[in-house]
Amino acid sequence: MTFSTRTQLTAEQRVSKALVNIIDHRNYIALAGVLMMGSKEVRDDVPTACTNGRDEWYGREFVDSLTDPELRFLILHECYHKLYRHLTTWKHLHDKDHRLANIACDHVINLQILSDKSVNDDGTLFVEMPRCKETGQLMGLADTRFSEMNSEQVFNILYAEQEEQQQSGESEQGDGEGFDDHDWEGAESMSDEEQQQLAEQIDTAIRQGALTAGKVGSGGNRAIDSLLQPEINWVDVLSEFVTETCRGTDYSTYARPNRRYMSAGMYMPSGVSEQVDELVIAIDTSGSIGQAELTKFLSEVQGVVSNVNVNKIRVLYWDTKICADETYEAEDIDRLVESTKPAGGGGTDISCVNEYMAEHNINPQAVIVCTDGYLGGDWGTWNSPVLWCILGHDTARPNVGTAVHVNL
Repeated sequence: MTFSTRTQLTAEQRVSKALVNIIDHRNYIALAGVLMMGSKEVRDDVPTACTNGRDEWYGREFVDSLTDPELRFLILHECYHKLYRHLTTWKHLHDKDHRLANIACDHVINLQILSDKSVNDDGTLFVEMPRCKETGQLMGLADTRFSEMNSEQVFNILYAEQEEQQQSGESEQGDGEGFDDHDWEGAESMSDEEQQQLAEQIDTAIRQGALTAGKVGSGGNRAIDSLLQPEINWVDVLSEFVTETCRGTDYSTYARPNRRYMSAGMYMPSGVSEQVDELVIAIDTSGSIGQAELTKFLSEVQGVVSNVNVNKIRVLYWDTKICADETYEAEDIDRLVESTKPAGGGGTDISCVNEYMAEHNINPQAVIVCTDGYLGGDWGTWNSPVLWCILGHDTARPNVGTAVHVNL
């Protein structure tokens, strides 16, 4: 589109058109739900762009100064802030150093957009990082040494470098300030109900986006694919876990026939390691769990569902109480991740799971607890073998059960 044609459209029209273009592009079909989430407003008092993790504001003068590929880059930038729930997930980084938190998040997002290598059908760039019109310099932050890192990893490197510069008396080497603002305070001011609703909307958008991309035959989106990709080999982990915890008992049993041989007319016993009668998956949905963490937990649940032979799964969402109890029989297990409805958002007290299971006479063969490990108390008292799936907290060491650690 030539400049003369662009000037015929208002900033509001250009933002709307850019959204449609992005959603139609094969690389971003999976992001449609997140892209359309929240309100979008063009304002005269916004220097560039801003988001609170739900809503977006675009500066009229800035939008008018951008080419179409640059405007699409800007809109995707705000979308990825929402997708990763940066303004809630990394609030503790903001509290430690506001400037570096902004910089770290921007590095991660810009590197993600650039790595997509999105082009038009004619080979021209579909998105381009905005440049300063006076100097021609790129306005965004995208240091390739931070490739494949999350915002906290980038923040820690920048923070350590800043401390070294301060201790040595060197003048700080600025990384720039990026080209958008982040409304951390606006994100924090949302009510608990609003934050919970937003988390559910983002989670639903992520899962529906992946399904839509698969149906239309697009390549999906690497950001969503990474959030949905299970990290643990649950066949090996759970098999070893159940074998160890059931050692000394009748390992093979005809009470649960081995389904591998039934189709051939052979009635053979199943090994305990091959089949789990009832499994409880207790998922931490306390206030410290952001959308990225919850999505990762559900990815690991998908790994269990897809690869482990289970007769019944009960999913318990918990914070200081059980916020949701869902049961899936064998014929329904395949749709668990698609249909589950996470709930929670309060404090953290794992004992509520123990108490609830005792009160409702729930006696599974094993329990998997998905948590970030910040429990604020003890690790609970268990009547069933417990396997901890701990996310992003490598130093967490439960004093009961077996633990596996997962990276975010």
